[in-house]
Amino acid sequence: ILCKGRDYMTKSNRAGGIALICAGHGFVDFYNNFLPVLLPLLMTKLGVSLTMSGILVMVLSFSANFSQPILGYIFDKRNYGIILLFAVPITGLTACSLGYLNSLPPVFPILFFLGLAVAAMHPLGTSLATFLSSKSNLGRVMSYYVAGGNFGFALAPVVVMAFMENCGIENIFLLALPGIFLGFLYWKYGLYKLPTAGKSKSNTESSTVISSLLKNSSILKLNLAMGLRCWSYMAINTFLPILMISNGCSSIMSGFMLTVFLGGTVTGGLIGGELGDRLNHKKVLASSMALAIIPSLYFCYNANTDLLSILALFLSGAFIQAGQPSSIVWTQRMMPNFKGVASGMMMGASFGMGAIGAAITAALGEQIGLLTAITISVCLSCMGFILVLATPYKEN
Repeated sequence: ILCKGRDYMTKSNRAGGIALICAGHGFVDFYNNFLPVLLPLLMTKLGVSLTMSGILVMVLSFSANFSQPILGYIFDKRNYGIILLFAVPITGLTACSLGYLNSLPPVFPILFFLGLAVAAMHPLGTSLATFLSSKSNLGRVMSYYVAGGNFGFALAPVVVMAFMENCGIENIFLLALPGIFLGFLYWKYGLYKLPTAGKSKSNTESSTVISSLLKNSSILKLNLAMGLRCWSYMAINTFLPILMISNGCSSIMSGFMLTVFLGGTVTGGLIGGELGDRLNHKKVLASSMALAIIPSLYFCYNANTDLLSILALFLSGAFIQAGQPSSIVWTQRMMPNFKGVASGMMMGASFGMGAIGAAITAALGEQIGLLTAITISVCLSCMGFILVLATPYKEN
């Protein structure tokens, strides 16, 4: 891959560029998922309650997600590809630092700073992936990008658990080295020189983008629907290890089950993006949200390591995440000059809403039981399904 000055990638080099961008998304989400894996340790070591654990998740997600539309808007207006060199290494270093904390107060600023680095990579990577793709394969490329993040997210539980088991928490900083190396590759191959800004940069659009968003009911409905979907996702992802351990499973097995769930999200994201290109993004999004409810509820009330429960958990992750690529492509079509903002809303604000929901789930869990609280979170996807059906859709 060669990129010197404004000599951006040729067609023959695009596949390599997309692969590196997807790898960056994978590593960022890998580090972003350290917190749920470390929560049982933090609860014991720092005396963190279930409610406080939900607050910690909300702090990280607030920083990582609600700032994405803002950063996406900035990247849409100016080329800030230079940030690509630092985003992945910083996520690795800050995530690994959680393993060395001996008191609760430093956790908050570290999670906030980790979230900002994660937030920067998402709209930036989406804009670059969009630049390297064509209209005919945008859904497929977006599915690769989403799957890269899902794959990294899925690897985190089993890798971190196995690493701590064999190498000890005191050596967790070694897990930051791959992210640092990827930052070096971005510099070596010049990916940071690719444009991120949209075609339109007029002052009029800059001053009206927020008001335009607030007046666009279709975008708001779709964003709210994705927020409800992410509530289910965040509740299962965050509290699955705690639920499994409370049912008598070992920490290693609970990490494995979380990997099963997230492995399903990888598969679902890949298939969903391809189906969206071939069929219809709205149909894929709506049907996947409806289909996710049954296996999710089955596993909630059969949270064990039986084969049928493992299959249900895998299908839950697959259906929950199958519509993610379609939501990005759909929103970008509604906001053609602000693709970073569109990405920030679907990959950022929606997950931020889901994180707030996860904090509510945690608080409810202490009052009515964690299982019942997670069940309520899953059932809220029905409201998201209705909102998707009510959102107008155009093919192009």
